Amino acid sequence: MKFILSSLCLIILFVSCDTKDRAALKIEVLPIDAQVGENILFGPSVLNDPDRFVWGGSVVKGKDGKYHMLYNTFKCGDSLPAFTNSWVLHSKIAYAVSNYPDKNFKFQKIVLQGRALDGFPSAWDAQMVSNPHLKRFNDKYYLYYIGSVDPGIQPIGSKGEKVNKRNRVQQYQKIGVIEFNSFEDLMSGNFNRPDKPLLSPRTRVKQDNIVQPSPVGTTPLPDNIIVVNPSVVLRPSDGKFLLFFKGNIYDPHWKGVHGLAISSSPTGPFITTDHFVFNVKLENGELASAEDPYVWFHKEHGKFYSVFKDFSGKITEGKPGLAILESLDGINWVKPGDPFFMKKELILQSGDTIKVNRLERPQILTDENGDPRILYCACSIVDINPRKDGASFNVQIPLKTN
Repeated sequence: MKFILSSLCLIILFVSCDTKDRAALKIEVLPIDAQVGENILFGPSVLNDPDRFVWGGSVVKGKDGKYHMLYNTFKCGDSLPAFTNSWVLHSKIAYAVSNYPDKNFKFQKIVLQGRALDGFPSAWDAQMVSNPHLKRFNDKYYLYYIGSVDPGIQPIGSKGEKVNKRNRVQQYQKIGVIEFNSFEDLMSGNFNRPDKPLLSPRTRVKQDNIVQPSPVGTTPLPDNIIVVNPSVVLRPSDGKFLLFFKGNIYDPHWKGVHGLAISSSPTGPFITTDHFVFNVKLENGELASAEDPYVWFHKEHGKFYSVFKDFSGKITEGKPGLAILESLDGINWVKPGDPFFMKKELILQSGDTIKVNRLERPQILTDENGDPRILYCACSIVDINPRKDGASFNVQIPLKTN
């Protein structure tokens, strides 16, 4: 473990695409209150669990003034699959709460699990639930999430006959939403769980190893094979709700691409458009690969921002990390002057900076103006994919907006 002494803050400058009319957004990433243990961080700014993997978390300020987090979790241990398989086969959604937005979140209860564990093995979300995205609209709360079910062993001779259970479940992921009035209702199960997904893929195009493919010659749309990583925002110009999601395309290799669905209600129905959004193209004409978008609207700037994971560093024009794009309408997205949002590192209050292997699933808590205040990320110091020891955590990173 190497510590690199650094300054106590990282300044990130977002330059507006219309500098004459719109101010630039300057964000200072502040240190976190955490210490390094054996392959993991611990402390007030970190949510972890010795018995479970902890991954992406989403937070809202409640009507009670407290801060409520829903996060992805699943058990760990030698008898269970490693992270890369467990998140697909066993993910659940847990609830934690704190009096502060950036520290001291305490686990309360598992509030959502695959419906097979509740006696409904054929439900669309029977196997797993993941990607929690928590929103508050008109004094009600909305949990957007993904779920999946194993469609079963595919017929001999089909393109899916060699796809194993883990990948069948992964290829069948869809988006759902649960509306609830309070977190007491959520913990007690006082809500209606959807019998059908909110959003499903319209195309299933892949050359081989694909469950129930679309007919040969089908053009893949943004919602190809899967729809995951939901992010929902209200568009003030027309009162519409925009739901951003990730799909998979192969051109010829895998790319995480993004699309958009629009509704007049936070619970839908959402109509999926054919727009590819966040579609940054490389010099060779291929789309850059990304995932995990979080989208919000900034009132003063009159524009949308999106922070997401850049796999290759092709979008950030640097090393892999978190990138940022901006948009005036939520459909057409451009790079700001500096598209690099954050490196894959954490600054500790001790003044040390620690490099991390994974920093993803960004979710942001903003103030009423749209200025980012806290960044929540799934994180690990080590390569988490082969691990069985729960060496992952959710980190709460305070942001200062000038």
